Amino acid sequence: MTIPRNETIWTAILVMLTLVWPWQGLHAQESFFKGKQIRIVVGLSTGGGYDRAARLISRYMGKYLPGNPDFAVQNMPGAGSIKATDYTANVAPKDGTVFTLAMPGALIEPLTGDPTRYRYDPTRLGYIGTMDSGTRMCMTVAASKTRSFEDARTTKTIMAATAVGSSAYDYPHFINALAGTKFSVVTGYPGPGDMFLAAERGEADGVCGIDISTYASLRPAWLTGDKKGHPLVQLGLDVNPKATALGFRPIWDFIKPQDRALVELIVSQQVFQRPFLAPPGTPADQLKILRTAFMAALKDPELLAEAKKGNFEINPKSGEDVEALVKKIYAAPKELIQRMAKVIRP
Repeated sequence: MTIPRNETIWTAILVMLTLVWPWQGLHAQESFFKGKQIRIVVGLSTGGGYDRAARLISRYMGKYLPGNPDFAVQNMPGAGSIKATDYTANVAPKDGTVFTLAMPGALIEPLTGDPTRYRYDPTRLGYIGTMDSGTRMCMTVAASKTRSFEDARTTKTIMAATAVGSSAYDYPHFINALAGTKFSVVTGYPGPGDMFLAAERGEADGVCGIDISTYASLRPAWLTGDKKGHPLVQLGLDVNPKATALGFRPIWDFIKPQDRALVELIVSQQVFQRPFLAPPGTPADQLKILRTAFMAALKDPELLAEAKKGNFEINPKSGEDVEALVKKIYAAPKELIQRMAKVIRP
């Protein structure tokens, strides 16, 4: 069969466009990123696990972005990462050159707090991905009189925290409400490193609601070394074998069956343990490129070797997965959300 000449011409044009469009798109993105500096804003102070996570990814992610831009890390602590998340949503440029690493609590806080306090909607942020999907733990230092979860049910135990809305604040309170512990929370510490120091100085008995990766990277001696502390409880949707081997019993051993759905809602935020956020309105093409580069960097053999050397957990999930989970959490039944607010805000 002979194709009419006009159809032959149009077929040729379509083939050319199919080949040219992707090249033009890649060239445009390379031109955009080339010579730029990508800035990662960290919602906590320097030296902690979140700061280390941002600096780790900053050393590798540029390899996987078109144009191979440089990276810089800026710390913006305040209100358990709420300050940095507010900056991301309302001030940062919406072009892919700035994104933020925040604590999960900054994304959950508007769900249970006074909505007029927040100038951002977590369901509208652009999620690049999470470096870790972790297990959180509560423990006390060696000098504390609270040496087990049973002790925590009968003895006032002071836990250090950053601010209201952080996991170090919310978790001890919900454990008090649902498992009968007597945790007392002291806020005002800039980050996990300061919280650990507070416990070592005797200002607090320990810390609660901090992920296992942060313990392992910042205070390995608390877990297995000469300053070994007292494991109280692990918190996560699934039981973590590493935490179990260290002596941390799962929270499911201490709560009533009728409270399980509530606890699952609270701890589901741990699936995005270290979430990286882009401003709402970031172009879809830019967000897709950042997501792809982020996941590629977290498979880089050199990054993984560096993380292993520093006892740093890498359990990534894609931006699409994080976005879907945030929206699912915000779609939870109203009655469950109200109960959640009550137990973490006594």
